[in-house]
Formats: sequence, C-alpha cells, structure tokens
Amino acid sequence: MPFTGRSVRWLLPAVLIVVWLAVGGGLGPYAGKLGEVATNDQAAFLPRSAESTRVLEAQRAFRQEETVPVIVVWTRAADGDAAAGPPVAARKDAATTALASLTGASGVVGRPSPALPSRDGEALQGVVQLRPDLGDRLPEVLDRVRDAADGVPGTRVQLAGPAPTQADLSDAFAGIDGVLLVVALVAVLLILLLVYRSVLLPLVIIIGAVFALGLACGLVYALAERDVVRVDGQVQGILFILVIGAATDYALLLTARFREELAGGFDRFTAVRTAVRRSAGPIAASAATVALGLLALLLSDLTNNRALGPVGAIGILCAVLGALTFLPAVLVLLGRAAYWPAKPTGVEHPVWSRLAALVDRAPRRVWAVTLGALLACAAFAPTLSARGVPLDEIFVSDAPSVAAQSTLAEHFPGGSGNPAVVIADAGRLARVTAAAEQTEGVASAAPVTASGRPGGGPPLVADGRVRIDVTLADTADSDAAKDTVVRLRQAVHAVPGADALVGGYTAQQYDTQRTAERDRALIMPVVLAIILVILVLLLRALLLPVLLIATVALSFLATLGVAALVFERALGFSGTDASVPLYGFVFLVALGVDYNIFLMSRVREESLRHGTREGMSRGLTATGGVITSAGVVLAATFAALAVIPLAFLLQIAFIVAFGVLLDTLVVRTLLVPALVRDIGPAVWWPGAPYRRREARPDGPRTEARPDGAPDRNTA
Repeated sequence: MPFTGRSVRWLLPAVLIVVWLAVGGGLGPYAGKLGEVATNDQAAFLPRSAESTRVLEAQRAFRQEETVPVIVVWTRAADGDAAAGPPVAARKDAATTALASLTGASGVVGRPSPALPSRDGEALQGVVQLRPDLGDRLPEVLDRVRDAADGVPGTRVQLAGPAPTQADLSDAFAGIDGVLLVVALVAVLLILLLVYRSVLLPLVIIIGAVFALGLACGLVYALAERDVVRVDGQVQGILFILVIGAATDYALLLTARFREELAGGFDRFTAVRTAVRRSAGPIAASAATVALGLLALLLSDLTNNRALGPVGAIGILCAVLGALTFLPAVLVLLGRAAYWPAKPTGVEHPVWSRLAALVDRAPRRVWAVTLGALLACAAFAPTLSARGVPLDEIFVSDAPSVAAQSTLAEHFPGGSGNPAVVIADAGRLARVTAAAEQTEGVASAAPVTASGRPGGGPPLVADGRVRIDVTLADTADSDAAKDTVVRLRQAVHAVPGADALVGGYTAQQYDTQRTAERDRALIMPVVLAIILVILVLLLRALLLPVLLIATVALSFLATLGVAALVFERALGFSGTDASVPLYGFVFLVALGVDYNIFLMSRVREESLRHGTREGMSRGLTATGGVITSAGVVLAATFAALAVIPLAFLLQIAFIVAFGVLLDTLVVRTLLVPALVRDIGPAVWWPGAPYRRREARPDGPRTEARPDGAPDRNTA
C-alpha cells in the first residue's frame, strides 16, 4: 500500500526512535568501557614544549627497561617504645633482606635497592621498581611488596612514590562510570519530576541524555583506541557530566516551547514542527559556544587541556543531535500524554510576572544593586591561588600514598623520593654536579650509575649524556622547591658545553603552572571572541552581544572570588590546580552565555512584534521557568563531580555549579533584563528592533507597536 502524507508523518518519528534505540543498545556499553582506553599516568599530560618534558624523553635512554618506582618506608611501630627500643636504623639488614626477597617476583623489575637509614635513625627507605604496564594488577603487586616489607619486626610499613599514587588515583576514579553516572542521573530525574510534575517526560529526557552519552562514548572510545584523542579519568568524568547536563538543558528548552504550542491549541505535529523551528537556532548557537569554546583548548600546550577540547565538543554535538531528533520524535508519538498526569498549559508562574514587573518598574535600581554585589564578590578573585595543589591535598579523603609521602618527608630530605633530574653532557659531569650541589635548597646530587641508582659506581652514560639525581631540601610540591628548581636551572645552564636540562616532579609542576598561565592569557580572549561572533550572528546586533559578554565575564570573576573564600576558609585548600581557572572560564562563559542566548533570542522575537520594553517583559516571563530549571539541572550535574574524591574535580564542581546558578538566578534574571530595559531599543543596534524606532517631533523617541500604542523607553 503506498504511503500517504499522514502515514509519512508517523513514519519519520518511528524510524528516528528505532535508530536511537539501536545507538543506545549498541554504543551504551562504551560508557563503561571508556576506562579501558583511558590513562591516569600524569606524565602523559605534561606541557609539550617544557624543559621537564624534554628531560622525561631523554631519561628513556638511561633505562634498560621502563619502570615505576615504589618507595618503601619503615618507621617505628605504633605500639613501640621509642625510649627503650633500638632505633629503626638498626633493622637495616632485615629490611634489605625483606626487599631482596622480591627479586624476580611478578611485576618487579631488577633487584630492589638496599634499605637506607634516615639521619635521625628513626626511619628506613628502600626502592622497588615495578613494570609500568601492570594495569589492574598494580594493587596486587603493591600488596606483595607491602607483605614482604612487613617482615621487619617492630616497624610500620608505608608505600610512597609514583606507583602507589597511581594506584590511589585509580581507586579514586573507580566509580566514575558507576557512582558518578548514577548520582548525576538521579539528581536530574528528581529535578525534572519537580519541574514537570509528570511521569513520562522526565524519563524520556533522561533516556535521550543516556542515548546521547552512549553515542559520545562510542565515538570517543574509537578515537582514543586509535590515539586520535587522549582520555583520562578527569576528561571521562567531565564528558559524562557535560553530555547529561547539556542534553537535558536543550530538552528543557524544546519541551517548554512544545508545551506552549500545545496550550495554544495546535496539534502534535504542528506543535513539534514549530517548537523545533523556533528552538533550533538558540540550541545550535548554545551548542556552538560550548563546542567552539572547548575546541579553543587545542591552543593549549598542556596535553590534558588539549585532550578535553575535542572530547567535550563531541559530547556537545551528540547532545544536540539527540535533542533535535530523538526528543521531537518521541514528542510526536506521545503528544499531550507526555505531560501526564499534568496538562500542558502556557500559563507561567506568577513569580516571573512579578519579577518582570519589578525590572520594568525600576531597571536602573535593579542593575545598580546587582552590579554592586557582583563587583564585591569579584574583588576577591585575585586571592584565588592557581599555583597547584600540594600532594597532601590532591585527594579529598585520606590516601595511603599521601600519608606515606608525609612520613618520608619527616625523616628524610623533603625531596626524597621525588628528586630533580638533570641530564647533561658526560664530559661536564663533575662541573654540573658541583653546580647542583652548590645551589641553595639542594640537599645532595649524585650521578645515576649502571645499577640504576645514584652513587656506588661509575656513572651510566647513554648517547654521551649522564643523568644526575638532585635531592631537594624542601618537599617536592612546595613553592620553596619550585624556587629551588629555578635556581638549579640557572646554575646548570651556566656550565659551558653541558647543555644541561632539569626535570623531575617539581620541575614538571613548575612548568605546568607557567604553561597554564600562558594558556589563560591566550585562550580566554579567543573564547570571548568566538562567543562574540556567535552572538552577533544570532542576535543580529553589536551592542547587545558585547553587553552579554561583559556580564558573563563579570559573573565568572564573581564566582572565582566566592570560590577563593570557600576553598581557603571552608574546605581548607591552599590553592587550586593550575588548570582550574581556565576550565572554569571555558565552562562558565560558554554555559552562562547559553542562558542569555535562550533569553535574548526569545526577547528579540517578542520585540519585533511588541517593542523592546514589552518584549523584554514577555521574554523574561516566558523563559524564566525553563531557563531556571535548566540552570539548576546543569548545576546539579556538575555538582555530582564531587563524588570523585579528587581536589581538582571538587573545585571544578563548585566553580561551575555555583557559577551556573549565579548566571541563571542573578545575571540572566536581573542584571541583563534591567540593562536591556534601561538602554531601550538602542541595545539592538544596528538590528531590526532598533531600526523599528521612529521619532516624534513633540516628544521622546518611541518604538512602534502593532496595536498602534507607543512604547516609551525611559530610564
């Protein structure tokens, strides 16, 4: 039987739903598989052109086999009698024997080092080298090392160094595809149930978001498997949150417009068509601001920043695709039943009518008070330190590797276990070593020998170069240690013909910090320029886009000011990760502009019919509920990142969640409407609403309205 026009109208939605069901069923499992292609090796995310990165590459020539060290630390047992018992150093031979028993064990490379006593005699340390490709077997091998070291009577054993830190990071990210996803989805579902007071529509929106996430994860998995993009736990977590939050926001905008059309008496097909037509522009512009803002991270020299750019952009595109295809198809099939047991109505909550009336009545007072409050918060923004998170603050909860590193620092020089690494010409070994030893803040310096350890034999030479391990006097992640690295570089660079390079953990932290500062100076203006162009194209005006950019930038600074107070005084952080301000900027500016796009595109539509003054009131009243709901949803999804016990993700969660709420409830609700109302039609210059103005010879300039009544725009 040939298809009729009516049957085709049903066929397309049905086909779209079947396609998305196949996508969800086939690619959904990749959300759980993404960890298989993720790496939590922080060395893979260093600045590409930094000196410490070049050192890391040069170190490979000195290793017969790639290894990851474990530093075993022995101290007196908790129930030991410090006054009566012999010092821990007296058990040096037993500790050395215990480590030697690990020689040839699965996962262990070479022979462990002898146990070395601390100067105070109250601690011992030894180093065991592990294979770097242990993966899920790493905790098992670490347990074997701990069990062997426990053979020393009267001592307490702790494991420090890169391998235990890597294991703790893996534990922290273990719930990223389980707990994080469940928390985010439950939070969104509860909010949607409260917003719609219906059963089916929240479930449809959640299913659409999950399908979009499955598509995004499938694409990212395929690209990561082919080394086109990099993924780590942080990028993976942000991808989950970004797709769920964005897909839900776009769905809220579309379903709100669909509800308006149904309330106006249109049938389901006309309502969906109109809703998609009028929502597609703002949704596409919103997605473009976020996706292009994220792609601007490709300008970064930090590999983890560059990794987030394309991965996040893929997630946003999948969210848009789901919102504009799967959701409309389901709405066609459900019609008014989507809102059951509630009934679709175009009546807005009276709160937004009263708020629009307040802005209309006293715009200058509203924006002056709001602007003053934001400036007061922004005044604290310079106090936010982005010099990096100390090792003992990386994990929100207690981590064994952090406690072990703290114990190591109590009994050995602060930089023990994390030496600065100097690579230099073999012919200048003596002069470079002497220059390093004479540097202020250096505890000791010695070339690495053929055994793979500093001292105790002839230096190991590879390609005419030698490696010198420099132990710093201060803790490796401290500001004092970073200052020592700067002085050390100056000292060894000054040795003629040495061609010396300085790397290691502290140098990596310093280089990351400096690179992050450079990235902020470059990428932030680029993101602002991208968003400005999109706003100009969407709103067809010049003055209003500049105004929107300025208000969102102020909102970002105010958020940083509040974050500085909360992080230091409430959460006890001494600083933030060097990338936190940039991530916060990209997310907040792009997402904050989103809500202004949703609002002002509707205001422009209303202004063309009713004039700027009434258009502003109508737009604010019509979009107030849906935009506020979208902001709360997005804030809740980003807040879910706090379930991962890492300082970086907790800080991002707070900044984005608080900033989105600030944008939604203050900037978009009060500041922007009051400024637009106060400026009047000139805000659209040189767009159509501005050109509709006409001058009266006997009075102020007025704006034409369809009913013939003038709309006076006075301050």
